[in-house]
Amino acid sequence: MAIPANAAVSLNFPVINMEKLETGERGAAMEVIHDACQNWGFFELLNHGISAELMDEVERVSKAHYAACREDKFKEFAAKTLEAGEKGADVKDVDWESTFFVRHLPASNLADLPDLDHHYRQVMKEFASEIEKLAEKVLDLLCENLGLEPGYLKRAFAGSRGLTFGTKVSSYPPCPRPDLVDGLRAHTDAGGVILLFQDDQVSGLQLLKDGAWVDVPPMRHAIVVNIGDQLEVITNGRYKSVMHRVLTRHDGNRMSIASFYNPGADAVIFPAPALVGAADAAERNEGEEGTAVYPRFVFEDYMNLYVRHKFEAKEPRFKAMKADAAPIATA
Repeated sequence: MAIPANAAVSLNFPVINMEKLETGERGAAMEVIHDACQNWGFFELLNHGISAELMDEVERVSKAHYAACREDKFKEFAAKTLEAGEKGADVKDVDWESTFFVRHLPASNLADLPDLDHHYRQVMKEFASEIEKLAEKVLDLLCENLGLEPGYLKRAFAGSRGLTFGTKVSSYPPCPRPDLVDGLRAHTDAGGVILLFQDDQVSGLQLLKDGAWVDVPPMRHAIVVNIGDQLEVITNGRYKSVMHRVLTRHDGNRMSIASFYNPGADAVIFPAPALVGAADAAERNEGEEGTAVYPRFVFEDYMNLYVRHKFEAKEPRFKAMKADAAPIATA
């Protein structure tokens, strides 16, 4: 899949003030969310219920942890990458980022991660709890917009041990040669719904819309939400995951704390029956059944394919899952 290299364009990025969901403006706010899921794959939430004080502390301890524990190691990687690139090697298959992953569900690994002090662990635990609640609230809003019964999407994510939920903590340090390497190569996210707390001072995140790259605007104390591949499948294409990337910059160390609310490993993913045919109802004759555009598969099988083809188009992944589909036992 050819990814355009053209500069980002300025559009009216969808931003939702969640306080309006409790007012007479609820209908309009819900429509913005619905349109964003259909046409953008991203939207931004304000007044989402996570305190500014907690978000400020997450940012402070995360940036301090990078400076104390990860910066020197990254500088070694950076030097080797730049040397190779300046000698003519293709370094477009690496990402200019320093990252670690915190797993919350089905079992936390927070106590096992090295170099995290007690305070950082406690802050991250509290933040994860708040993000989990917000993710579930977002899924309920999507259910409402889609005409699905409350809780459908959460139940669709549940495997035998429940869903999976984790947080990727990343830093994107300054890069003297942004022409050589990206912060994070273009991709769609494999899972369900992703909630991002990003740096409000250093930009870099972009999404692909209508063939052009669009900046995801940094906003103070906002949470960015994006649709993953599994939600595209469950909604039978009503909602779309989209390609996105992180650019490198000459200046600024961009913080990114992305939390992934995903299906359980053995969750069986398939289009919601209530949405099968919903998109093509106008073209069908009375009595005809709709079509499931996407296959039925086990989430872990999709992830095994995704890790080999993350930085490629999603459509061949869906096609491969359909070709490999075998009858799946259901309870």
